[in-house]
Amino acid sequence: MRYTKLGRAGVEVSRVCLGCMNFGPVADESTSFAIMSDAIERGVNFFDTANVYGGRGKTEELMGRWFAEDGRRRDEIVLATKVYGRMGEGVNDEGLSAYTIRKACEDSLRRLQTDRIDLYQMHHVDRSVRWEEIFETMERLRDEGKILYYGSSNFAAWNITEAVVEAKYRGALGLVTEQSLYNLTKRDIELEVAPACKRFGVGILPWSPLGGGVLAGTSEKGDRRSRPEAKKNAERHADRIAKYEALCEESGEPPAKVALAWTLANPAVTAPIIGPRTLEQLESGVAAVDLELSQETLDKLDEIFPGPGNQAPEAYAW
Repeated sequence: MRYTKLGRAGVEVSRVCLGCMNFGPVADESTSFAIMSDAIERGVNFFDTANVYGGRGKTEELMGRWFAEDGRRRDEIVLATKVYGRMGEGVNDEGLSAYTIRKACEDSLRRLQTDRIDLYQMHHVDRSVRWEEIFETMERLRDEGKILYYGSSNFAAWNITEAVVEAKYRGALGLVTEQSLYNLTKRDIELEVAPACKRFGVGILPWSPLGGGVLAGTSEKGDRRSRPEAKKNAERHADRIAKYEALCEESGEPPAKVALAWTLANPAVTAPIIGPRTLEQLESGVAAVDLELSQETLDKLDEIFPGPGNQAPEAYAW
């Protein structure tokens, strides 16, 4: 396994992050436990979840039971979870108010059976709450030792810039990561989010790096491409995917491995988030860390899945 800094933070994390969203609703408990244990054995020390995964805390509870089986496991990983999504029927059961963040953090700690969250992420921007309220709450949780770092997810570049400015004003570390949708079929963040993150030292954690499974190869079609959104994406990019799979076959590398290696080739990326449902999918995801794509292959991928071509404004203006 290879490791890198978590954005601007000093802690080292594996170049792939184990996404735990499928644990519970898709992978049963025994399979989920086996995947997490195997991930540690393979050197993956970065796990990502969210309070809404599995249905209002169920995935966090499952992970908490796994931690409880062996007290050493918790200290072997950098644990990330998220706050924002609806967790109840109350008016304050979603969002990023100080009230909601504090309660959500306490609830996640209880479900995960841990004393700290290493990376606490805002799952979405909440434009109804002022930054000073959010940062004061995050910094207070840091002072209390309940969280170590915090990051964002699904933020626009100007949201990230606002957060950086507010952090500097407060003398705080601020965001260390941004979790964004990024894969060969979805390259929008190359316009502004990726350049902003690179400029401010915010590490990008791509979610859905396999495009919902459409970039995982024909062997995965029956497993992942049956979902409505993945099926629609596969149909939309059918011609490109055929060319992509032919290129992968020519190179002798599995499509899923190539797709993940492509995200890792972006210097702004810290670690793509893989969401295995089986041990075989975990093995495939981890293997991508050792694949360095040639410039010729990267150029061919750009031809098949053209991105914006440059960052903004050069991508659309002189």
